[in-house]
Amino acid sequence: MARPTKVVQYGVGPVGSAIVKLLSRKQSVKIVGAIDIDKEKVGKDLGDVAGVSKPLGVCVSSDADEVLTTAKAEVVLHSTGSYLNVVSPQILKCVKARSNVISTCEELAYPFETNEKIALQLDRLAKRYGVTVLGTGVNPGFIMDTLPIALTGACQSVTRVSVTRIVDASKRRLPLQRKIGAGLSPEEFQRLVGERKVRHVGLEESIRMIASGLGWKTDRVEETVEPVIAEVDVESPFLKVEKGRVAGVKQLGRGFVGSREAITLDLQVYVGAKDPRDSVFIEGVPPIDMTIEGGIHGDLATAAIVVNSIPKVLKAEPGLLTMKDLPVLSAMP
Repeated sequence: MARPTKVVQYGVGPVGSAIVKLLSRKQSVKIVGAIDIDKEKVGKDLGDVAGVSKPLGVCVSSDADEVLTTAKAEVVLHSTGSYLNVVSPQILKCVKARSNVISTCEELAYPFETNEKIALQLDRLAKRYGVTVLGTGVNPGFIMDTLPIALTGACQSVTRVSVTRIVDASKRRLPLQRKIGAGLSPEEFQRLVGERKVRHVGLEESIRMIASGLGWKTDRVEETVEPVIAEVDVESPFLKVEKGRVAGVKQLGRGFVGSREAITLDLQVYVGAKDPRDSVFIEGVPPIDMTIEGGIHGDLATAAIVVNSIPKVLKAEPGLLTMKDLPVLSAMP
């Protein structure tokens, strides 16, 4: 039997905990370290912090340098934030420790145009240390970019890609409900949108990844964020949204090739959403129209994609890669 891959979990919030739960059921990986700055988690067994039904024998530490130096992990699974300028110092530390990195940072999914300077730095350093860096997740990372790119493989030609994702946020974690503004007044929502504190991060990265996958050059990308107003009182296990207040967001991203709207991504995430689904329409020869009724569960799928990326990343060339650069993922045994 092959030696298990040594893994460090960097960030043990809701997403990191979901990743740890899945890792704990895989014999092909061994968790050798865990990092988090939350004082309520530091010093505790990772299994207790992540909600695993057994101790894992790994203590959560706030000292990233010590963990990365002593653990000598082959892969760091990183899930601490959405914005690349904030988390890139953490990722650079992992790279310098000669660990491959798989991160759920949304802006890392395709950063070559939105965060070009940081992307070049990460790529250069990863190649110097002989490791791979990958940004992934369910969205961005799969539903609204990798999946439609894969579907175009059955087309002789493509003129337009449209993706619609509708998510009932009442079944998702509290941080996501806060990120979409659930429970706010319309005025509070618009103020926080202006401060970029309420929005889904990653639509532009998904648009640019699709364009790159199809060999298109996007001349411009436009994005709008609008509130979904509750028509009746709705609630989740964490909060109640009264009629007339914000239940969530409707976010539209559009990528233009010349004057043509070639890529449209329609994301609707709100408490009490009706008819949740993931739909991809490829306008091409032949056209493709695919819908996943009920939609893909974001948290479970994110953990799965991160863990299932491990074998592919270990075999990949050094540097900063995206999901379109890897072989097709499959579930890890």
